[in-house]
Amino acid sequence: MENGKIWMDGELVPWDEAKVHVLTHTLHYGVGVFEGIRCYAGEDGRSGVFRLPEHIERLFDSAHILGLTVPFSQDDVIRACLETVRANALKECYIRPLVFVGEGDRGLHARTNPIRVSIAAWAWGAYLGEEGLLKGIRVKTSSFQRFHVNTLMTKAKAVGTYLNSILAGQEVWALGYDEALLLDTDGYVAEGPGENIFVVRRGKIKTPPLSSSLLPGITRDTALTLLRDMDVPLEEDRITRDEVYLADEVFFTGTAAEVTPIRELDDRVIRGETPGAVTRELKARFDAVIKGANPTYRDWLTYV
Repeated sequence: MENGKIWMDGELVPWDEAKVHVLTHTLHYGVGVFEGIRCYAGEDGRSGVFRLPEHIERLFDSAHILGLTVPFSQDDVIRACLETVRANALKECYIRPLVFVGEGDRGLHARTNPIRVSIAAWAWGAYLGEEGLLKGIRVKTSSFQRFHVNTLMTKAKAVGTYLNSILAGQEVWALGYDEALLLDTDGYVAEGPGENIFVVRRGKIKTPPLSSSLLPGITRDTALTLLRDMDVPLEEDRITRDEVYLADEVFFTGTAAEVTPIRELDDRVIRGETPGAVTRELKARFDAVIKGANPTYRDWLTYV
């Protein structure tokens, strides 16, 4: 993308000129918020950004939780995301809006530093690999727990909080696994480093509630909606690690991961078929939605 453009504080700049000072506050202290958004090439030839208003609303919600005042409106940022995709001539891509604290006061609080906004877009395939989408991934429970709700703000997609995810991922990747699973501080299943989790057992589906220190995923909400359309028993409830061991199907959801089946947790093979029938049907419905083939949810796409 060296010849591409990045939106910085209201204007598009050349990719290699989108720079910040080494004393940028967020670089030192992690006070910032971001989103990950997908744009898909549809069956009709148009490119549609998936659930763009919901992502930008969450970006502003995250900023509000951290006490950051975004110097643009939500509509401004939505338009800027579309402008960035167009400027880079991308049919399918990943979009990364970032709200961060700029250079100025070098103390912790930085009350007068400018709040800056950038938006980048680039081509990005299957986050956990194409083979993982087809055959499932190997997951290991990390020794790092999701933080308590009063340790860090669990409903903010904040820059600094992802250190927790990175540590969990590094731990299990070094052991040869594809992804980590994190528990909450009570020992119940929370989520992956960047994914929500669903468990299927005897035709019933469970996913941890938002109170289990997890981020309210946009793809999680999409999956819940589509699963209700499938008329399968579904509940949001705490899940123990051994419930996952005994599952017939397990899958992750996320903007990057989309719908990724899990074939193994902690060296216990998920005993049902991978991907299982529910996972396959959900993935098929999800793919139809993101490609604009399901008219019921076409308003989830904002066309470039």
